[in-house]
Amino acid sequence: MTYLSEMTDQSGPGPAEPITGDDEQSPELLSVRAADRRQQRRWVPLVAGLMSFLIGIDFIFEGIAPGLTQHRLKGLDYIGSITRTADVIIGLLLLMVSHGLRRRKRRAWEAALALLVGGLVTHTALGYILYSIDPDGPRRAARPVPAIVSALLIVALIWFRREFYAIGERRSRLRALWVLCYLIVADVLIGLAYLSVSRGLRQDYSPWQRVQSVVMSSVGFSGPVEFNSASRTDHFAFVTFGLGLFTLVVAAFMFLRPARRTCRIGPADLARMRDLLDRHGEQDSLGYFILRQDKNVIWSPSGKACIGYRVISGVMLASGDPIGDPEAWPGAIQAFLEEAAIHAWVPAVMGCSELGAEVWCREGQLTALELGDEAIVSVADFTLQGRSMRNVRQMHNRVAKQGYVAEVRRIEDVTPQELGRLNRVADTWRGSPIERGWSMALGRVGGPGDERCVIATASQDGALRALLHFVPWGEDGLSLDLMRRDRSAAPGLNDFMIVEAIKHSADLGVKQISLNFAMFRAALERGERIGAGPVLKAWRRILLFMSRWFQIESLYKFNAKFNPSWVPRFVVFPGTMDAPRVGLAALEAEAFVVWPSFEIRRIARRMGLGRLRRRMLASSQRQRTIRPEPPRPPENMRGDKTLSP
Repeated sequence: MTYLSEMTDQSGPGPAEPITGDDEQSPELLSVRAADRRQQRRWVPLVAGLMSFLIGIDFIFEGIAPGLTQHRLKGLDYIGSITRTADVIIGLLLLMVSHGLRRRKRRAWEAALALLVGGLVTHTALGYILYSIDPDGPRRAARPVPAIVSALLIVALIWFRREFYAIGERRSRLRALWVLCYLIVADVLIGLAYLSVSRGLRQDYSPWQRVQSVVMSSVGFSGPVEFNSASRTDHFAFVTFGLGLFTLVVAAFMFLRPARRTCRIGPADLARMRDLLDRHGEQDSLGYFILRQDKNVIWSPSGKACIGYRVISGVMLASGDPIGDPEAWPGAIQAFLEEAAIHAWVPAVMGCSELGAEVWCREGQLTALELGDEAIVSVADFTLQGRSMRNVRQMHNRVAKQGYVAEVRRIEDVTPQELGRLNRVADTWRGSPIERGWSMALGRVGGPGDERCVIATASQDGALRALLHFVPWGEDGLSLDLMRRDRSAAPGLNDFMIVEAIKHSADLGVKQISLNFAMFRAALERGERIGAGPVLKAWRRILLFMSRWFQIESLYKFNAKFNPSWVPRFVVFPGTMDAPRVGLAALEAEAFVVWPSFEIRRIARRMGLGRLRRRMLASSQRQRTIRPEPPRPPENMRGDKTLSP
C-alpha cells in the first residue's frame, strides 16, 4: 500500500516451513482436501481445548488448596509436596496445550494425552502405593468426578485422533519471550491464589506483600508472608520454587533451541516467478509485489501459477491475485489451502481483484468482502485542463515556479552510485524506523532484477527533495510503490511528482499507472451523498473517526484529484468467526500494529559486544601475522630418514 509520506518494508514473522523431518505426518492425515478439513467436526478441537483448560484449572486448584480437597499424606509431607507441585505443573501445562488443541496441533494432542495419563496415575495409583508404605496415614481422598472426566477426555482424544493433524509452526526467540511472560504471570497468580485460599496466615498481609512473597519464594528466598504451620510454609515454598524452576527451564529450552530455517523465495523460484510475470504480468497491477523478500511462494501442480504469502499470527495471508495462467489458479489455490490446513492456519487474501475473489470463493468455499478501490490513471486520457483538475493544476504550477525539476528514468539508466545516494537521502526523510505496507509495496529500491522499475525524483537547486518508485505492470503499465519527500519541501510536491511521472510515461512506453489504494472508498463517497441511509452515514462517520490514525480519507481525496478509474479490491477469508483474526494479521502485515521485538544482535550492539568481538578477532589476526614461522629443515633432512646428498 502506498502512503503520502512513506512506503515500505516490514519484515515480521517469517513464512511457512516445508513439511520435512519430524513434522511429517502419515499419508492418511494428509489425504483429506483442505476445504473438507476446515469443516470436518469443528466442535472436536473446541471441546477438547475447553476440557483441557478446565481440567488444568482443577489440577492447579487441587495443588494449591490441599485442605479443601483433603490432599494430605501424614508422615510423608515431603512426598506430598512433590505430588502437589506436580499437580500444579501438570495443570499449568494443560492450560498451555489447550490452545494447541483448539488449533488441531498434533504435538499438543500428544502432550495432552501424556499429561492426562500422568494426572490419572498421580490421582489414583500413587495414593494406594503410599498407603501401602504407610498404613497409619489416611488414604488420599478419592475425587471420582475429575478422574472420570480425565479418563473420558483421554478416550475421546484417542477416538478423534485424526482431527488433530496440524504440524508445528516456526520456532522463534519472540515466542520464547512470550512464553516466559505468560509463565511468570501464571506463577504469580497461582501463588496469590494459594495465599488467598490458605487460612493459616499469621496476619492480614497487604497485596504488595503477598506479591513480594510469591516472587521471592519463586527464586528460593523467604518473603514477608508467614504461616502458622511449618508444613504449610514448606509446602508454599516448595510449590512456588517448583513453579519458578519450571518457568526457568521451559523458557531457557525454548530460547536456546535452534530456530528452524525459514523457507524464503530461492533463486530458482525467483527466476520462474519473473518468467510468469513476463508472460502474465499485465493481469494484476499488484503482481510484481510477489517478489518481496519476506514472502514465501507456493506453486500449482503444473507450475503455471503461484501464490506469494506470509504467515502472521496463525493466518496464512496472501496478497493480490495468483501469478500465472488463470486456468492454473485453482491448482495453486488448492495447494495454498492444503498447506494452510496442514498447519491449521487461517487462509486469507488481501487486495485481490474481482476475478481473483470469484476463483478463491469458488475453489475454497471462502467469503469475499470489498476492501476498497485501486486508482488507475490512463496516460492517454489524462489532462490538467478543466475545472475538476483545477486544484492539481494550481499545485503543479506553484511547485514548478519554485524551481523544482522532475526527472523520470528506468532503474537501469541510473548508476549504482547515484542509486545508493538516492536511497541514503530518502531514508533520512522517514519519520519512523517502522515502514508501513506489505501487500502493495516492494520494500526495496534498485534491487537485483528490478532494472525495469521506474524512479522519479524532484530536485530544487540540485538538492533532492522527493522520490517516487514504480514497479512494472506488464509491458505497458506501472504501479506506484514508494512515495517519499522531504518534510520541509513545498506543499503539493506529491501532486507535482505524479503529474510529471504521467507526462513522462509516454516516453517509457507506459499507457496506464496504478496509484494509491483507497480503503472503503465506496462507503466514503456514497455516505456523503444526499439521500444516503442512516447505516451508510454511520459507517462513514466511523471511517472518518478512524482516519485520525489511519490514512483512509486522506488517501481517498488524494487519489480522487487525478480523476482515476476505480477498480475494486477484495479481502477473502473463511467466515465471520475468523474475521477479527484476519484483520489483526492484516494490520500486522501492513505494520499498523507492531509488537515489541527481542533481538539478541541489537542488544549485543548496544552493549558494545560486537566491537569487542571484532577487536579480539583483529588482535588474533595480527598475532598470527606477526608470529614468526619456525625454521624449516633443509631438504635432505625432511622426513623420518636422512637423505644422502
